[in-house]
Formats: sequence, C-alpha cells, structure tokens
Amino acid sequence: MSGGNASPLGRFRNLLGSRRDGGSTSEISRNDRERLLELAHDYEKSGHGWFWSTSADGRLTYVSECVAQVLGVPVDELVGQPVQSLFILERDEDDGVERTLPLILSARKTFADLPVKAASDSVELWWSIAGRPQFDATGHFMGYYGNAIDVTASRQSHKDASRLAQYDSLTGLANRHRIGKRLNAILTAYKTAKRACAIFMLDLDRFKQVNDTLGHQAGDELLKQVAQRLHRVLGDKSFEIGRLGGDEFQVILPDIDDRGRLGEIALTVISMLSQPYQIDGSRCVIGASVGIAIAPYDGITSEELVRSADLALYASKGGGRGQFRFYSSDLHNEAERRKQIEDDLRDALASDQMHVVYQPIVDATTNKVVSLEALARWEHPELGEIAPSIFIPIAEEASLIGQLGDWVLKQACADAAEWPGGVKISVNVSAAQFGNLGFPTLVAQALAHSGLSPDRLELELTESVFLGDKSSTEDMFNALKMLGVRLALDDFGTGYSSLSYLQHAPFDKIKIDQSFITDVTQPGSRNAAIISAIVSLAKALKMDTTAEGIEAHDELKAMRRLGVSQIQGFIYASAVPVDEVSENLLSGDWVIEPDGPSRYRPDRRTVLRKVGLIHEDHRYEVMMRNLSRSGCMVEGLVDVPVGTPFVVDFGEGQLAVAHVRRSAGAMQGLEFEQQLVDDGAGGLCTRHRVSPYVLAQAGMPLQALPKGQYPMQLMQQPGAPLSLPKFATVEVKHRGVKLG
Repeated sequence: MSGGNASPLGRFRNLLGSRRDGGSTSEISRNDRERLLELAHDYEKSGHGWFWSTSADGRLTYVSECVAQVLGVPVDELVGQPVQSLFILERDEDDGVERTLPLILSARKTFADLPVKAASDSVELWWSIAGRPQFDATGHFMGYYGNAIDVTASRQSHKDASRLAQYDSLTGLANRHRIGKRLNAILTAYKTAKRACAIFMLDLDRFKQVNDTLGHQAGDELLKQVAQRLHRVLGDKSFEIGRLGGDEFQVILPDIDDRGRLGEIALTVISMLSQPYQIDGSRCVIGASVGIAIAPYDGITSEELVRSADLALYASKGGGRGQFRFYSSDLHNEAERRKQIEDDLRDALASDQMHVVYQPIVDATTNKVVSLEALARWEHPELGEIAPSIFIPIAEEASLIGQLGDWVLKQACADAAEWPGGVKISVNVSAAQFGNLGFPTLVAQALAHSGLSPDRLELELTESVFLGDKSSTEDMFNALKMLGVRLALDDFGTGYSSLSYLQHAPFDKIKIDQSFITDVTQPGSRNAAIISAIVSLAKALKMDTTAEGIEAHDELKAMRRLGVSQIQGFIYASAVPVDEVSENLLSGDWVIEPDGPSRYRPDRRTVLRKVGLIHEDHRYEVMMRNLSRSGCMVEGLVDVPVGTPFVVDFGEGQLAVAHVRRSAGAMQGLEFEQQLVDDGAGGLCTRHRVSPYVLAQAGMPLQALPKGQYPMQLMQQPGAPLSLPKFATVEVKHRGVKLG
C-alpha cells in the first residue's frame, strides 16, 4: 500500500479498492465511490473518528493523519509498527479489567466498542475501537480493517457519575458504599492470606455545637477541613479514608495489628483534628474520638469488625472524648451498662441520688485551703457509685448537662453560704450552660437564694465556651462580671488558642491542666518551662494560677519553685462531703499538711486481678498486685528462683513473655521482654495477641478472639511428654476475702 499512501484520500482509496472476498468494486459507481471517499476524508479531518488497518502479522498498514497528530509522530513512522503501539494497555481502575486487545487480535475475531487510551504524553484521550478480520478468497488471513471514535467526553462523564456514586461530594473522601465495599474485599482476600487489617471509626466531638452556633454552611466547611487534615495525617497510600455521613469517618489500615503503632496513629489523628479551625473568620475548636478494631482478632467479616469498632468508639466517647479505645469483649457489657445509666440519669436528680462533694484548693505557700471545687457524685441504687468520668459524658450526649450543672451551682452556693470565713467555692460551667442566655439570671438567683457573697463564687470555664458567636460570648462575660463573680479558665493549655482568649475574656484565674504536671520532674521534660511561662503570663495579667492533679512531694516542690500560687490534688485531699468541710472550717483557717509519696511514679499502677502464669506444661493462677509497662508484681507461687521464665496470660489472647527479677516467698517481680502499650482507657495492653489463625490450627474454630484464656496446647510441643509442676501454689486473700 505504500505507493498509494501519499494522502489520506489516496490511502483510503486503496482500502476501498479491494473487497475482503477478493472481488472488485465495479458494482459501486465512480461518483458514489468518490463521494464516499470525500465523506471519509472529512470524517478523518474532524478528529472525531479515524481508520486503521494491519497486515497479517498485526503491523499497521494504514492509520489516519489525525492519530499521528495526536501522538506527535509522522504517519510514515507509525506505518509498520504494531497496532498496540497506538494505545496504553494497562489496568483501568474504573473498569477493573485488563486490556484485552492483544488477545482479540491474536484470535482474529471481530470486535467493537473496545475502550483504549491513546499513547499520548500531552493529552488524555480515549477511543472506542472496532475491527474486522480480512480474509482472501482462499480463507487466508490478511489482517484487520478497523475504525475508532473519540469517547473522551462520554467517558469523563461516566467517570464523574461513577465518582459521585462512590465518593462523598462534600469532602471528596470515599462514601459509605465504597468504603464498605473496599473493606469487604480486603477482609475476604486477607482471610485467605492470613493477614491482619485494622479499622478506625472516628467521630468528631462538639461538632453539633459548631452547626448550632455557626450554621450548617460553617459545619460543611469544617468537614472539608477535617478531610484535608486526615489526608495529611494518613498520607500512606495503603490507607483508605471514608466519610460515612454526618461527622462520622472510617479509616482502613491494612496489615497493621501492632496496637502500639495503632495507638500512636490514633493519638496523632486526635491531636491534629483538635487544633483550631478558621471558619468564615471565626475560630472554633473541636475534638475527635476513635474506636479501633483489628481483623481477625476482633472480627472476621466486615460486619463483625465494624460492629466491634463502633463499640470501641462508643466507649471512647463515653470515657470523656478526645480518646481512642481498642475493642474488647467487655465492651458489650459496658454498652448495655451505659444505656442503663443514660436511662436512669434522667431520674437521678428528682430521686435525690445526686450529691455534691468538695475538693480543697490550697495556697501553695501556707497550705491553707482558699477554695473548694464542687464536684457532682451519683450513688446509683443498683450500680453503686458511678464515676463522673462515666456519667458526665452521658449527660452531655443526652442534653442533661445543663440541668445537672444548674443543680450543682445552686447546691454549691447553698452549702458554701453556711461555711464560716471567706473560703471560695468553684463550680464547673458547661458550654451548654454558658450558651444559655438566661444563665446570668440563674447565677444571680443562686446567689440571692443562698445569700452567698458573689466574690466567693468562682465559675470554671473551658475553651469550649468560645465556640459561639464572639459578640454573644463577650456579652455573657460582661453580664457575669457585673454580678461580681470570679471567672477561671480551666484545663489551660489543652486547647490551641488560649492566649487569644486571655486578650478579651476577664479571667481571674488560670488552672494549669494536669497533662503539663505529668513528667514535670523527669529529666528532659519541657513541662517545667511551659508551666514557668504560664505563671509569668498570669502574674503579668494579675491572675492566680492553680496546678491540678498534684500527687507527690517532688511535684509539689516543683510547683512551688515555679511560682504556682495554688495547688489541687491528692497530696492534700481528695473530694470530701459537705459535713467534713463544715467541721474543718469551724475552728477557723483550714490548713492541710501535704501527705503523699516522695516521688511520682507514672508507670506503676495498682491492680488486683487474676492472671495466668504459664511455665513449661503448666498454668498457674496468681494475683497481680501492680502493673507497669515493663513488668508486674504477682503473688501466688512459692520460692520461684530469679531468672525463671514465664508467659503471663492476661486473657483475650494477650500473652507476655517475662522473667522473674525479684522473688520473696510468694511474691515475684516480673520483667516483660516487650513493654506494654496504652490501651486508650487508662490501662495497658500487649502490642500483639494470639492470632485466631493460630487458634484455628490448634483446633478452635476460626472466629474473633473469645473472652478468657486459651488452650495450653498452644504452649506445648505436639507429642512431647508432660513435665511435673515446678512450683507450689498458695491461697491468696485480700482484706480477708478469698480471691484465689
């Protein structure tokens, strides 16, 4: 064909000059043929369609000029090349199939509507190609004749529609359908390969307040910024982030079962999402709670894993928010208990189940009690005393926090009015109370009904009160200060814009958050420098400072050296009943001598629980007395030599290899080979657990880890003879109650 290939019209004339059956075109009139050639030429020039042909060995014998222009290669150089060189033959994510052109050409079959991507570096262009095999009169294969049309626009339209069906239109993240489909596919594949996969269920804290105070448009903008931050934090391409709806998100983290690493990632996410946002000129601060579940430990199917992560998220929000929690089987009972607590909380105030206790705040120099913080306590008729860390978050979720806070305010004012002297009373104020336009009236009524002097009432506020409209917030501050009460900024330093608040808000005191007290005495800690800066700032602004959570003498000494004016913590006193407060104030000034350990030990936690100690072929039940990241103290075995190896079974697949480092009678101090990690609930857990795949090999059904301990067969060599027990056990009692 090269002789007649000087122009597109000439080349196409050659194509029309021979039929696939070897016959002539004499039955087509010359005028019709010329008209057809002109139409084909115009069609080629339009760029919307083109023609091609190949030899029997699949090399191009003709291709339209417009294709050569798109590829930036002269037609003469394209002729003779394999037809596949015109296209990029790769896996297409949208179609999910491998390009099939080489297979079709080798099979010499007719094909149509096959989408291919042009082999162009300058533009993304898609064609739909068709081809028919050509045979001579004897049936000998001569090559292909074909044509193609430009489908770039329709393909992009289809791609956009497909994206809308799979991605959240607001944030650009995967939507519930796509993230669910991806999780199901990953878990199905990983089950066969015996691989692990973790998921985060993430919920924004205080997002509803942003919607309510700044409007839904601001809420949408906030969600966009949250999505952007998640992308920055979770930049690993193997992670997939989805928005399930509202302020709920899900993250898939393949091939991670190390709970230490997962906890670190969760804390990074929480920290990043808790930094302030700028929304239409307004600054707002939210938080995040994370629930974590890991396959196959916490679920085999996507439904099981999501349910486990949801329970963990529910627990993290119930634990005070701004936290992460790992799933455990105990959370099922905890969820039922929380539901009961929420139902009963509505009746608690009316049935006199609530009472107020008071924790002293002491002058750092004289040890004299200068103020008392009012704290709500709940004595449930069936469940006993319920910790504030449990019922306060529930009260916030159930919109009962305002009612509870108003009751505490009235009760605290009434109690304080009966105390002799000028000791002050501090009352926590929630964002819901502060946002109530009638709150100043409630404060005035509490003062009037009790007869308490306004300057003895101190209202403790957190940065969450600044989420509302700026002018409304300033009006509220002015109204409260006109009453003559004092204002304190609680948990100072945990937010990211406290200094800007101090420019306008008329605070009388800054309460330094306990997170800055932790490790303040440890070498290399910067907390002392931070506290020193806070104290200097407060003095310049003529504000008092209170350090919260002081427990040990070395911490107290550090606070005094740094110039903190007031101390609150167990080293002086825990919260006490109102009668005890009155009794101590009757004799005049209430002075408390500090009483606590000489040094703070953040890593040592007192526990009383049974664990298993596995040695050779035997399992022993012992009582664990305390626990740290690096080891534990147990009681229950007699005269165990130093250096003896054990496997500590904490239950639920948590095994820790340990060696005896101290031994006296029935008490042993064990050191772990691998340190424990935070479990997100104030406790410790192992990094790894026994895999359900290992349990399945030992004869147990493949399932999420059941509660309790697992068969000794995991520790024993098959066919090996059993040894005799090495150690004698003793009965362990605590406070006269048999525990062993």
